[in-house]
Amino acid sequence: MCDANRARLRRRLPDLAMLAFLLLFALALILLNRSVQKAPLLPEDGSTFEKGTVTALVEDDLADGGGQVVQVLLRSGAHRGETVTADNSASYLYGAACRVGTRVVVQLGEYGGALTASVYNYDRGGVLWALVGLFLAVLCAIGGKRGLKSAVGLIFTFLCVLFLYLPLLYLGVSPFWAAVAVVALTTLVTLYLIGGPTRKSLCAILGTVAGVVAAGGIAALFGALGRISGYNVSDIETMIVIGHNSRLQIGGVLFSGILIASLGAVMDVAMSISSTASELIAQTPSLTRRQLFRSGINVGRDMMGTMSNTLILAFTGGSVNTLLVIYAYDMPYLQVINMYAIGIEILQGLAGTLGVILTVPVVSALSACAFGRREAAPAAQTPKMRINK
Repeated sequence: MCDANRARLRRRLPDLAMLAFLLLFALALILLNRSVQKAPLLPEDGSTFEKGTVTALVEDDLADGGGQVVQVLLRSGAHRGETVTADNSASYLYGAACRVGTRVVVQLGEYGGALTASVYNYDRGGVLWALVGLFLAVLCAIGGKRGLKSAVGLIFTFLCVLFLYLPLLYLGVSPFWAAVAVVALTTLVTLYLIGGPTRKSLCAILGTVAGVVAAGGIAALFGALGRISGYNVSDIETMIVIGHNSRLQIGGVLFSGILIASLGAVMDVAMSISSTASELIAQTPSLTRRQLFRSGINVGRDMMGTMSNTLILAFTGGSVNTLLVIYAYDMPYLQVINMYAIGIEILQGLAGTLGVILTVPVVSALSACAFGRREAAPAAQTPKMRINK
């Protein structure tokens, strides 16, 4: 009975260690975020954003290209339950096409003791959270226990980006190494949840970190050669304001983002190759390291095309507006190829894809060493005795 308890404890020891790590990590995140002192970047005019419901249309000139004046019943904040009159510009980015019953977010302010209000946008928070809930429900329903673990890993990644990566950038930590830390942590936790404390998970973790770091290194190298940095992004003015009020290293933010963006595809390739090697050796224990390495390369070759398309199409999809403007204005080649926007998209897409490609031989080699059988040394031939007649 005692031996059975010890065996059960040994099996649970990795899970207990992971739980202890997560608790310590959560404590570290709390202390880190408490240490961040943000400089106020917006004027402290006492304005707030509150939920509301349109109860009446006072003026409506939307049909003629104008705006609206509406009455809104506030549903949150210190003035909850009060009805205010709000201006509504109803532009493409701000305001809303209000009708009676439309749920909106209102920006409130007090000037000279009078309460002023304007419609900021639709209240779409409930819809977005419903979509998140649907995603997690479908993931858990179809994926079962592993789907639930994947959801936990996804939440952990999201928390790392928000409460570790961004605070570290704000405090002046190198963006590249901040991204490496986030990649290593999220990879460790996610692949542990999916694969458990196994050699398969270890190979996938090491291969993922290596591939992502390679992607970031390639992006930084060719960014330097092409004179592209984080100062060449579209919202650089806002970034400079943030940089003046913090210790943010603006130049490296672009390349650290490439590490984060390529993590998912690299992790997918690494885990697939490592899992394949584990299954192959389970079915054929006699496979040598060389044979297992070749199998991993062959599997990786089949995945390179799809994963490369995944990354390049993802970055291309984010720049469709830019591509459409280039097409419509029929811009010349020399102008297009030397635009910062195009250079950044090419750099992001190809550097991330190279990270995926380089992950294949790394994980194949790690899996071969972890699972494969050493090749037997060739037997020494016994010299034949010569018989003189």
